Amino acid sequence: MATVEFLLHSYFFFVIGYFVVVNLTYTFFLGMSFREILYYMRHNSFGNLRLLVQSELTPPVSILAPAYNEEPTVVESVKSLLKLNYGKYEVVVINDGSKDGTLERLITEFQMYPSRQVYHGLLQAKPVRGIYKSHKPAYRNLVVVDKENGGKADALNVGMNVAQFEYVCAIDADSLLEEDSLQKVVKPFLEDETMVAVGGIVRIANGCKVVNGRVVNVGLSDKLLPIIQVVEYFRAFLSGRMIWHGVNGLLIISGAFGMFKRSAVIEVGGYRHDTVGEDMELVVRLHRRMREWKRPYRIAFVPDPVCWTEAPETRQMLGRQRNRWHRGLLDTMLLHKKMFLNPKYGVIGLAAMPYFVIVELFGPLIEFLGYLILIVMIAMNILNVEMMILFFIVALFYGVMYSVGAVLLEEVSFQRYPKPSDLALLLSIGVIENFGYRQMTMWWRVKGFWDYFRGKKSWGTMQRKGFAVGRA
Repeated sequence: MATVEFLLHSYFFFVIGYFVVVNLTYTFFLGMSFREILYYMRHNSFGNLRLLVQSELTPPVSILAPAYNEEPTVVESVKSLLKLNYGKYEVVVINDGSKDGTLERLITEFQMYPSRQVYHGLLQAKPVRGIYKSHKPAYRNLVVVDKENGGKADALNVGMNVAQFEYVCAIDADSLLEEDSLQKVVKPFLEDETMVAVGGIVRIANGCKVVNGRVVNVGLSDKLLPIIQVVEYFRAFLSGRMIWHGVNGLLIISGAFGMFKRSAVIEVGGYRHDTVGEDMELVVRLHRRMREWKRPYRIAFVPDPVCWTEAPETRQMLGRQRNRWHRGLLDTMLLHKKMFLNPKYGVIGLAAMPYFVIVELFGPLIEFLGYLILIVMIAMNILNVEMMILFFIVALFYGVMYSVGAVLLEEVSFQRYPKPSDLALLLSIGVIENFGYRQMTMWWRVKGFWDYFRGKKSWGTMQRKGFAVGRA
């Protein structure tokens, strides 16, 4: 009995120590990210994006938009893409065997006709059933590809095969890009010839006013879940990715908005079909191959280009998303376990992967076991009340501090939420999310372990309601 009690207390103290170390790391990330953002803003304050668009040296870009059952949002998204302020570019929409009216809406809205364009299968993928182009001159840079269903990775590989240009921008078909996003995300490629991939920031569109494929008024949803996700995205992008960008240790570029050098993606084999975390896995594989081939390279993140996406508004949809994200993280770490703590892979093997494994991957499991140990200790009447209070104070304090810090980082840099009431609400989320929401996301991620090891590979159904007119 004494041994069991000792083990329970030891683990509980371990959990407290783990939380302290992790949140001190988050605090360090906030400070370093603030420095990186200030550098980015100073570095780009003298740039003339209009000259960038007009320059003959600005490379043309292929935008790849996989679409599966995106009927509610696909037209608005494509219209948004066709209005980007950029020189020469094409929009390639890949209909991945949708079962709804996605393809029919595209054909009708943009007056598409079957093209005789030759398809070259450089990357292996499901068969292509047709390639469509538009009769209207205004849509001459739009290409719609209809293929058999094979998943997002398969659709992106088809897009890579169809793309005309060396730089490809992979986005989600339910997302909206701001009109100058391409200019900003292509800039690092022009400044550094070793650049192979660049990711941009993704923001929550729920509650924003959308007109003709453009976010014309930024606001917050009238539902709690999307508002909490706004703060989560601040933490993930403005804090997490900025710090890894600074040391060339970025392991993920969001599948909703990332630009790649097409030749590099094809050289490493394109997107994998057998993982639900295809976006992260591709970036990790690019790191791995470039280091194994001893080639100089950069993978960057820019916090200013904005992609707006529709966030899940129900617990069911959000749970599926977070479960899938965690399965993707686990799969990627296992596929590339050779890199873990391997000095051959530099900052990736010695810092980025250990962080993602210890903090992002196992953090929810450690927290979950901490709650279980707490329940057992209460049942055995061996709980130290002072220790329990310390645990919750530490968890709450650092959780609030990190969330509030991420919101303030947004406010002092890009100020996308001008209303004081919206800012106050976002700051209060730093407290609110610790009571119920955090525990839900922890459980969804823990369940991701179970689903992964029992062989679940599916994405799960993600229903979209479309971009609504938000609060003015």
